[in-house]
Amino acid sequence: MVPLSSFVAFGSVALTMALTPGPNQVYLVSRAVSQGRSAGLISLLGVLMGFLVYLILTVAGLTALFLANPLAYRVLCAAGALYLAWLGWRALRPGGASPFEARDLPPDRRRRLLGMGLATNLLNPKTAVLYLSLLPQFLQPARGHLILQGLQLGLLQIAVSACVNGAFVLGAGVLATFLAARPALLSMQRGIMGLVLLGLSLHLMLGLRA
Repeated sequence: MVPLSSFVAFGSVALTMALTPGPNQVYLVSRAVSQGRSAGLISLLGVLMGFLVYLILTVAGLTALFLANPLAYRVLCAAGALYLAWLGWRALRPGGASPFEARDLPPDRRRRLLGMGLATNLLNPKTAVLYLSLLPQFLQPARGHLILQGLQLGLLQIAVSACVNGAFVLGAGVLATFLAARPALLSMQRGIMGLVLLGLSLHLMLGLRA
């Protein structure tokens, strides 16, 4: 059983990652603005399916790998820390992107919307890092079955992502219009997320030295 402290810590990481600009957010907001909320929600279902695929692959294979080879665990942790630092830099640098800067997308059928949401998430490096590098750090062998712990944390992340991205989809048109007229707020949002990501990266790197 995952302790409450780990739930809170991983939930905070999942929330920060969900709020951080990335391919999923840009696609979902763009789809909702271009084709409506229903299309955005169908695309979101595809994105959530992508998280589930990563979760199954992670708990099925990586736990055994880490128990057999601790060095692999440290390498993935370092890769995750570096990627978080890169995301932080992208948010902080001049001209950084925001998920509310929507793109025009042509209308698509429901099956294609579902598939595109799934593909967008499966090819999203932020998702790969979250599951392959960050989630395993919250697994504690002394607390019981690692696969069960991984499922609990993964389902928490999926729930957080569903809530955050669902809110993005439902409010996409209003938020995009509101923020487009207020570039200072967009810059503030990018700055806060960038600093949080850099802080997470530093925390992970310090943990590797312990």
